[in-house]
Amino acid sequence: MSDQSADLREAVRERYAAAAVQVQEGVRSSSGADACSGGSACCGPQAIAVDANFGSTLYAADEREALPAEAVAASLGCGNPTAVADLREGERVLDLGSGGGIDVLLSARRVGPAGKVYGLDMTEEMLTVALANQKKAGATNVEFLKGTIEAIPLPANTIDVVISNCVINLSTDKPSVFAEMFRVVAPGGRIGISDVVADDELTAAQRAERGDHVGCIAGALSFAEYREGLAAAGFTDIELTPAHAVADGMHSAIVRAGKPAATPGAAAHLPAAEAEGTSCCGGSGC
Repeated sequence: MSDQSADLREAVRERYAAAAVQVQEGVRSSSGADACSGGSACCGPQAIAVDANFGSTLYAADEREALPAEAVAASLGCGNPTAVADLREGERVLDLGSGGGIDVLLSARRVGPAGKVYGLDMTEEMLTVALANQKKAGATNVEFLKGTIEAIPLPANTIDVVISNCVINLSTDKPSVFAEMFRVVAPGGRIGISDVVADDELTAAQRAERGDHVGCIAGALSFAEYREGLAAAGFTDIELTPAHAVADGMHSAIVRAGKPAATPGAAAHLPAAEAEGTSCCGGSGC
């Protein structure tokens, strides 16, 4: 990793660590003896300040009300991937950059007790918030993992659906992210992602003029670049649909794609690690 990439990753980590601390501090202040004496921040975690194009307002009211307030307060996404991923009972789901856990907990309700949802995040502070939210929600079919989206700590071919909410744009190595998604998704599986995507005519410099990297703007791919990256990783049936504008020529977009179903005997041609992963749950991540 180059020095610039390392610096950008650390800037992202610091931003989301600070956001998690803000939520935690709001919880602590609301639990004090005089916390409800009349302050405007009374009795609840402080939602992280973002504009209307990001955050918990992109979820339906009944979804927000069914979750711990801290999970809602920590939401920083640009969409609602659980609304577009078409999750079904019993499926195995992975949320890349799971933050405070809002999409993990919503997914856990959709896949039911026969399913399993993993949340992956690199930020210790966000994982602390997420684990507390899991406990409050009583979600027993959830597991949070520490790691990066460029090196997913799960075996190959063990996930039915990968979701993510405004995180892939933050990566400085998107080809690795796409390759890792393809590796962990089982044949016939799919991705359903919300992410920031730029119009094709915008150059990298023009994207940077519209916002910084940690603000989910400068690092966004164009629609064509996104399609090419997913196709290069092996995905098919790729669809990118703009949802709403987040800046001039920049959109929150719904990204869908699939991994081709395995053909008879395909496992025999996989690398050893991937062939082992075809019989979940033999790996440590299951």
